[in-house]
Amino acid sequence: MTSERAFIPLDLAVLTVSDTRDEASDTSGRLLVERASAAGHRVADKRICRDDTYAIRALVSAWIADAGINVVLTTGGTGVTGRDGTPEALTPLFDKVLDGFGEMFRVLSYDDIGTSTLQSRAVAGVANATYVFALPGSSGACALGWDKLICHQLDFRTRPCNLVELMPRLLER
Repeated sequence: MTSERAFIPLDLAVLTVSDTRDEASDTSGRLLVERASAAGHRVADKRICRDDTYAIRALVSAWIADAGINVVLTTGGTGVTGRDGTPEALTPLFDKVLDGFGEMFRVLSYDDIGTSTLQSRAVAGVANATYVFALPGSSGACALGWDKLICHQLDFRTRPCNLVELMPRLLER
């Protein structure tokens, strides 16, 4: 549900975590850039990073230290294999975990992939007043996460509440 409030564009960074994708084959990262741009947000940076906990953490740490980045969207590395380390890379950075994101993502994902959604470790949190969302690497999962959850919470017009209206208060102590 939206109200008559004006849209507030945010500055986003998009990270694809993959040992095999490049710009030409990065359909999930491209989908997130396209959806965010179409919604009216600005994509300030987009990168592809190998599936390495410390490389992921270093890149995302730089973005959350940048006051010009409001949101980080990651895709990939949220499964259960030995190389999947995105949640382990990100959660130590979080000041607050948004448990409801992963829970809701898996509920919605169940309609598409059934019990296979148990393999998803999608997570989100707040780190230094920056929202960070970690989505699975498939384009379908990215579309679901953006279309059903993230786009609404990154829209100031969404009622009864949204993440954008909380941004001025994220650094309160």
